[in-house]
Amino acid sequence: MTKFNGFTSSETFTQIPDSLLRLTNEIDDIAELKVTLYAIHRIEHLEGNFRGLSEADFESESLGLRVDEIRRGLGKAVERQTMLKAENEAQIFYFLNSPRGRLSAEAFANSQIKPSQGYVPNKSNVFKLYEENIGPLTPLLSEMLMEAEKIYPGAWFEEAFEIAVSRNVRNWKYIEAILSRWKENGKDERRDSKDVVKDAKRYTEGEFSEFFKRD
Repeated sequence: MTKFNGFTSSETFTQIPDSLLRLTNEIDDIAELKVTLYAIHRIEHLEGNFRGLSEADFESESLGLRVDEIRRGLGKAVERQTMLKAENEAQIFYFLNSPRGRLSAEAFANSQIKPSQGYVPNKSNVFKLYEENIGPLTPLLSEMLMEAEKIYPGAWFEEAFEIAVSRNVRNWKYIEAILSRWKENGKDERRDSKDVVKDAKRYTEGEFSEFFKRD
C-alpha cells in the first residue's frame, strides 16, 4: 500500500451528494462506486454547458479498473439511476442524475447540445500548475508532463512548483531536477512545506547551481 502524503491547502475539493453517501451501504460493487465518484469529480470540473462523459473519459489507469469493469460499473450506475445514459447519432454519454444532469442529458438526446460545443475535459493537476506558474503549454511540454506524472507521486508536483516559484526559476527542467532528486534520495529528503524560503541552499547549490547562472 502506498502511503498518502496528506491533503494540501491549495487543492480543489469535490462535493459529494449526501444521498450518495447514504447509498454506499447498498453499492457492493467497487467498480460502480469508483465510476460514480469519478463522474462526480470530472463533471464538476468541466467547463461549458455540456455536463456529460463518454466511456473513454473514465480512465482505466486513474480508476484502477479494466475496461470491462468500467463498463460493468457504468451499467450498474445507470441501472441504479445515479447516472443517466443518453444516445445521439451513435454517440453515448453519461450524465449525473441531478437537475442539471437531467437537463443536459435531455438536450443531448434531442440534439440541442453537442460535446464539441462546450466539452472541455478536466486537466490534470500538473498541467494547471504549469500554466498558472510558468506559462502556456506546448505539445512537447504536455508530453513531458504526462511522462512525469507516470514517474512521480502527484502530491510532489505542487511542492516542486512552489520551490521553483520561490526561487524565481520558472523552468520545467529545474522542477524536474527537484522531483528526480526526491525520487533518488527518498521522500524524507524533501523539505517541510513551511520552510520554502528558508531552505534556499538545498535547491540553489550543487546540481541546481546551473539554473542560477547569470550571463
